[in-house]
Amino acid sequence: MNLARYCLTNASPDPDKVALEVIGTAGERLEIWTYADLTRSILSVANGLRLEGFERGDRVLLRIGHSSDFPLLFFGSIAAGLVPVPTCALLTSTETDTILSDSGAAVVVHDGKTALPQAGTARVIGSEGITQLKQADPGEFENTSPDDPAFLIYTSGTSGTPKGVLHAQRAASARAPMYQGWYGIDAADRLLHAGAFNWTYTLGVGLMDPWANGATSVVYDGPRDPHVWPEILTASNATLFAAVPSLYRRILKYGEVSKGSFPTLRHGLTAGEALPEALYHEWTARTGRELYEALGMSEISTYLSSSPIVPVKPGSPGRPQTGRKVAILDENGEGDQLAEPGTAGLLAVHRDEPGLMIGYWNRPEETQVAFRGDWFLTGDRARADAEGYYWYEGRADDLMNAFGYRVAPEEVERTLVAHPDVSEVAVTTISSGPGVDLITAFVVPVHPNSFDESDLAAYAVGRLADYKRPKVYRVISELPRTPSGKVQRKALSKN
Repeated sequence: MNLARYCLTNASPDPDKVALEVIGTAGERLEIWTYADLTRSILSVANGLRLEGFERGDRVLLRIGHSSDFPLLFFGSIAAGLVPVPTCALLTSTETDTILSDSGAAVVVHDGKTALPQAGTARVIGSEGITQLKQADPGEFENTSPDDPAFLIYTSGTSGTPKGVLHAQRAASARAPMYQGWYGIDAADRLLHAGAFNWTYTLGVGLMDPWANGATSVVYDGPRDPHVWPEILTASNATLFAAVPSLYRRILKYGEVSKGSFPTLRHGLTAGEALPEALYHEWTARTGRELYEALGMSEISTYLSSSPIVPVKPGSPGRPQTGRKVAILDENGEGDQLAEPGTAGLLAVHRDEPGLMIGYWNRPEETQVAFRGDWFLTGDRARADAEGYYWYEGRADDLMNAFGYRVAPEEVERTLVAHPDVSEVAVTTISSGPGVDLITAFVVPVHPNSFDESDLAAYAVGRLADYKRPKVYRVISELPRTPSGKVQRKALSKN
């Protein structure tokens, strides 16, 4: 099994059917890729990488912005038996250095539009090299096995250091329970995803799944202002739309939306953040379309959802998708001990789930600790009702959710405390309204009377990606701590 081959051939699509369409601000078609064109280019990239001397299992660090080059290089690497490492275009050079060092990537593929790592000895393939890869003669899909590595994606670790999540070739086919358990997708659909390519949400929902079903993936390349999305949805003839809840909220606030808007849209899909009940009701009332939520994570993709065949219970992300082995474990128990019915516990996925990661890259101890008995602990708390719907009860750790990105407070704190004017700092999220949480830094300055918050904010710009930076800074005299000296971030969230 090769993940790229599966995605491109599972539905035996008509070679002349449009697989990928890139649209502009007014909905104009900037690029049109048929399944034949897409497959040929991906296999050209695969052969080009082989001709460059890269060998099966080599990591390929992708520093590519939001363009069609991203999926060509991502799937082309997998087709060659290499392991792509997608990264957020917003990352700074310092952040990219960390991922390059940890992944041991043999090459960095760079389009000239993102920050390059400053350290390391990896080769760099620039924009001209990307063109040459795409012009190579098409090769063949590497004959990989289901358990072989396919891609490596970095997520925030609870220690504040990004850690690699290694997925197998089987990861794409393991997403099959989502096809009807969330999307209700078929080959006639046109799925528009609002996210960036590097995000696992977009890689899976925006590319892997539409192609595996012979559908069309629609990508928007233009300004991201919220008011443009109703026009884009209409002009793209999207039948499915995927985004985070915060974008749906902004569309409703700044866009012109009614039941007559975007007439081809059947329903919306949302994940990455919890969907507030009030937002669900406003969207469905104003648009007349359903909004189906799913809960997942980088290590497993989505596994709970509502769908056209699983009615929505507002406030709940839904039920386990058919075939998924999901449980709620007793927080105070051991091994496979389950929580009492209706009682909140630790949300877990069984280790036999084929979509579960191979493990954390070069972190066997952390991989082992992530399991309790035969169950992978997601880090989320939940409870189940009598109808099998799950209800999210928050994180079991301190990871923050910033517009769909999980961020470790320790990483932000470690950056900010290096500023010479900062004595101590703690970071957490503070609610600024229903379903809106902002990363907030609580700072104990060295000299309170002369401390300049704007200087600290500017300091963070060159060291942290935008989504990791605090949106609010608050000066306090001391941090709340437990008797043992640990910072109580939950106490800060009440300030």
